Amino acid sequence: MHGRISTGTSRSGGARLNTVIAIGIPALLAAAGVLALVFWMKARPNVGAIESRQPQAEATPGAEAVNAGAPTAAQGSAPSQPTPGAGAGQSVPTVAGSWPGFRGARRDNISTDSPPLARSWGPQGPPRLWSVQLGEGYAAPAIVNGRVYLLDYDQASRADRLRCWALATGQELWSQAYANDVKRNHGMSRTVPATDGKVVVTLGPKCHVMCCDAESGQVRWEHDLVSEFGATVPEWYAGQCPLIDNGRAILAPGGSALMVAVDLGSGNVVWQTPNPNGWRMTHSSILPISFAGKRQYVYCASGGVVGVNASDGSILWQTPDWTVSTANVPTPVDVGDGRLFLCGGYNAGSML
Repeated sequence: MHGRISTGTSRSGGARLNTVIAIGIPALLAAAGVLALVFWMKARPNVGAIESRQPQAEATPGAEAVNAGAPTAAQGSAPSQPTPGAGAGQSVPTVAGSWPGFRGARRDNISTDSPPLARSWGPQGPPRLWSVQLGEGYAAPAIVNGRVYLLDYDQASRADRLRCWALATGQELWSQAYANDVKRNHGMSRTVPATDGKVVVTLGPKCHVMCCDAESGQVRWEHDLVSEFGATVPEWYAGQCPLIDNGRAILAPGGSALMVAVDLGSGNVVWQTPNPNGWRMTHSSILPISFAGKRQYVYCASGGVVGVNASDGSILWQTPDWTVSTANVPTPVDVGDGRLFLCGGYNAGSML
């Protein structure tokens, strides 16, 4: 869908953002829109180039894609300079509340910020403070320190584009992009960035990982999960949202490494989890939990569920008893007392 990103008033506990269906542009703005488009075409934003990597065979509907050959060595990319937005150089107003990644700070969908959530709105709904046009897809934002981050797909430039806005004003501060030719496949964008307020980590539809400075948008490091680890891009593109935990980016590429931890500062891989069963990447995201004094990362891979030791990447436990044959999407839910709730679509059912 083509969408807009919108905010409500602070009554809802810092602004809540939603993608909504784009509304018609008033006729009085049509001429201005045409002029703006012409100007934009003459001043295309910077796009970095991702180096070539091992090709993949086209996947058939309802099945996982298969790598065409062995993974290539990591080549890195040639990142561009951030493209400044209309709000570049301006101070960013402070706004209470944050949502630093998929499912919030603890990946439990619970906000503990002090402003209370509104229980009802008037007949007109919450006033819209600002909105911007987005590319086609399902990406959602992360919010920290009064900034909004979203990995959009720029169809004109054929690029994944990380965009940053001021939450209070809606002015775009910067964007950072890399070339990525994506075909329409039930939308294009997919995932939620992760941020600790210092850096922002994204995972694109074809498994490109990018880490940018949260204030400037400058690229810190990049990884290509296909060329480095032999990851298989899932059917309908990657839907895994990256996790930031203990100064590391935690990712589940599948392929030669079931899971990896990347140091946020250097971009170096700290540890890799072996993958003896050849489990592949799914659309599910990693859930961090603590149990029996151990920090671990739980992941629903293509062939089952695994618990990985957060300190060294070793496998603590794994089970093939839970799989979803088509579109393994939902992330596990920690319901306490050492219990995990698993569910899936396409008549997969659920498991505790």
